[in-house]
Amino acid sequence: MRNTIFWLLAFLITASAAVYQRMTGPTYALRGEATLGSVHFKYHLPRSNEGRGDAPVEIKMVDRDVHGVLVYKKYKYNEPWTEIPLQRQREKLTAILPKQPTAGKLEYYLRLYRNQSMITIPGDRDVVIRFRESVPAWVVIPHIGLMFLAMLLSTRAGLEALIATGKTRRLVLSTTVILFIGGMIFGPLMQKYAFGEFWTGVPFGYDLTDNKTLIVLIGWLIPFFLALRGKAARIWILIAALLILVVFSIPHSMLGSELNYQTGTVETGGGH
Repeated sequence: MRNTIFWLLAFLITASAAVYQRMTGPTYALRGEATLGSVHFKYHLPRSNEGRGDAPVEIKMVDRDVHGVLVYKKYKYNEPWTEIPLQRQREKLTAILPKQPTAGKLEYYLRLYRNQSMITIPGDRDVVIRFRESVPAWVVIPHIGLMFLAMLLSTRAGLEALIATGKTRRLVLSTTVILFIGGMIFGPLMQKYAFGEFWTGVPFGYDLTDNKTLIVLIGWLIPFFLALRGKAARIWILIAALLILVVFSIPHSMLGSELNYQTGTVETGGGH
């Protein structure tokens, strides 16, 4: 019974952390609501374009009195803003952001009009979209699956370590091995396909995703080697389990690869 409860708790904690990371990450679509005159609507604006060429931006707008423009420029680059009229396609207003080189970013917003009313979407800031190359499914699926499994096993090991008589050796070994495969083998493959480099964390750069993986792996290597020597490592397991939840709750892809339009090079640690 205890084993079942612990697995259920581990799954709920891991799933909650994964959902939180997804909802707060800078590459996931920006969602919101706005009102223009008497028209209330929701929007869903892309912040990542994965190897699909130009990036379509669209907003559902049934009211045909509403029209507007898409306004954009290169991110962190001194150039004039470009305006593109939104085109109506049935119940949507659409426009296209031009494809950028790998890791290139554009900042944009929408300006909508209805009779004498005008608003900008979103109202408090510009949206930043990053362009990257496509990553094959044989890399994406194992990477995501193994990282989730590592978090699940890590959390389960942490719960087991709370009990003085808990048996943690197999969980520790499994967590560390799966974390290494998912994060240090398939992770760099993801980075290579998406941005052209296998590793952009320390010591070569400041990519937060790479560095997060390195930190949690180091954290788990301590109880891993203690477990191999048959030594108890309850405190280290608890620390490592908490570390992986805290570190992987940091929004994904922050401080990631970013094209410097001035130099034409891809850098990390750009702040978005």
